[in-house]
Parts: sequence; C-alpha cells; structure tokens
Amino acid sequence: MEQKILSEIIDEHLFLITLDRPEARNAFNGEMARQMEAVIDEYDADERLWAAVIRANGPTFSAGQDLKSAQSGDYGATKKRGAFGVMRMPPRKPLIAAVEGQAFAGGMEMILACDLIVASEMSQFGLAEARRGLVAVGGGCFRLPRQIPYHVAMEMILTGDAKSAAEMQHYGLVNRVTPPGEALAGALELARRIAENSPMAVKLARQIISRSHKEMWTDEDCWDKQRPYMQMSRESEDMKEGISAFIEKRKPVWKGY
Repeated sequence: MEQKILSEIIDEHLFLITLDRPEARNAFNGEMARQMEAVIDEYDADERLWAAVIRANGPTFSAGQDLKSAQSGDYGATKKRGAFGVMRMPPRKPLIAAVEGQAFAGGMEMILACDLIVASEMSQFGLAEARRGLVAVGGGCFRLPRQIPYHVAMEMILTGDAKSAAEMQHYGLVNRVTPPGEALAGALELARRIAENSPMAVKLARQIISRSHKEMWTDEDCWDKQRPYMQMSRESEDMKEGISAFIEKRKPVWKGY
C-alpha cells in the first residue's frame, strides 16, 4: 500500500510525522489509521526520540474520517490505538500538532489527543459530525469540554460551527498562533525546547498530568498516585546529572530513557 503517513527524525531527538493524503483532504481510512499506529508505535519504542510533531501536506490539516470509505465499512481505526491509530492511546511521550488549514471532525479530535497545539492564524477548528448524522466519538465529546469552557464546547459540538485559531487560543486550546505557513516552525521550536530537558523527567511529568486530568484525581489521590513517578525520577541518572550540571554550571548531558 502507498505510504500516507510519513515520518523522519530531525535534530537527533525529534520525530516529524506527516499526513500525506492531500488529494482527499487528509481524510483517514483504515489503511491510513494502521500506518499511523505503526508510526506512533515506532515513536514510543525508540529511546532516541524525545518529542514528536504531527503536521499535514496540503491546504487542509485533516477533514476527519473518509466518509466514502466509511460507507463501505472501512473505518479509520485500529484495535489497539483506536481512531486514526492514535486517539484512544496517544504516545507516552510529547506529541505536538502543527495545524495549517482546517482541522475538522476527526481531524480536530486527533489534535485533542496531542499535548500541545500550534496553529497558523488562518486555521480553523470544528466538530461538524452532527451535520452528517454522526457523533464525535473519537474523543471530541469528552476531551473538548475538558480542554475549553463547557458551554463553548457544547456550542461547537451541537451546532457544528467552526472557530478560528485566535478563538481557540483565547479558550486555551491552542498554545501558539503563527503567521500562515509557520505552524510547523512554531511546533518544532516547542519540540526543541522540550528536547533540551531531561526526557525521563518530561515523560514522567507528562504521565502525571495526563492521568490526573483524565482520571480526575482528587488532591489526596495526586499525592499518593504520583509517588511511583517521583521514585522513578529520584532513582534516574538524569536527576543526578541535572543536579551535578547545575552545581558545576554546565549544560547537562541527559542519559535518556
């Protein structure tokens, strides 16, 4: 099958994932989802890779599920990682979306599975499933209300209306807004900032944030459930190196995972 999810290593520790089906507005079918799952598996397994960026070729980030494929029973989902090969089980390491153009329906749900979002000022976001008799079951109906104000999320889902990158930044969904064509550069800048830090500390902190948010830990839960991560951090070579580098006033050399 033709490869529609491209990947490459940048700057030794960064992983660039590219949606490459512009002729179909980067809409997902089953094969594309399986390719995405394989790429995410590769990212999770490779200890050299500390941060990843997902972007798209063409004027549309992603229009979501390929409805023509869905009509014949070919859905863009996998058994392990779920919709688009990433929504149910995102990678354990940071994933940054670089959005140009429209991120609609499943395309928006895919970025809701990311940790950080950089978008160009011309990009648009929307969950228009209801307009096609569908429901945003790729995480949109529960992730969006957790990430922006409840009533704003409700309006977007029930009306199917799109919002701009500036509006999404105002509501806290988008981290950075760039000029047109600069979303990838902005996302790579964030990825490089992350890669300057201890990959072990970043992964552990991300897991605490993700689990406490998703599982709605109470304050008491947080103190107890973060303890194993704290212990792993204290026993890591990176913690020793970080403290030594600070005392010796030099740049740390991280051991990695």
